[in-house]
Amino acid sequence: MKNISIRLIATLATSTMLGACANTGYSNPAGSQPYPSTGQNYPTSSQPYQVSYGTVESIQLSPATASQGVGAGAIIGGVVGGVLGNQVGSGSGRTAATVAGAVGGALAGNEIEKRRDGVQRNQYQIGVRLDNGAYQTVVQDNIYDLQVGARVRIQNNTAYRY
Repeated sequence: MKNISIRLIATLATSTMLGACANTGYSNPAGSQPYPSTGQNYPTSSQPYQVSYGTVESIQLSPATASQGVGAGAIIGGVVGGVLGNQVGSGSGRTAATVAGAVGGALAGNEIEKRRDGVQRNQYQIGVRLDNGAYQTVVQDNIYDLQVGARVRIQNNTAYRY
């Protein structure tokens, strides 16, 4: 009986993880044309392509913010903790141990993932006075060879010296 429940939990965990990988964003109904017909208008992007020019007025170093999402570490930790917790006790004690193991495993897995991804890179806030008089702040991971007073081109929210 114990061996069957382990297999059942492992099968459920595997199917849950694989189900999370399913791509439901695209469906191609039977009989539909796989390519657009001629003369079809394509939608425009939500943000237009824009290039601005200006002069760097300030460069400030700021620590990057860590992501706060729950990732694969918590999911895998919860599954492993639940399986290990299920090995302890019997009856309602086993159920409590399984729940406690799943919660503890999820917390531990999440913490391990945070520490692994926790290498914080510094980011630079670059203040640019645009040629039209407006002021724009660009945040990027590297300043390359930028310095205060340098002429820059801002393209896709990244400042480049020119």
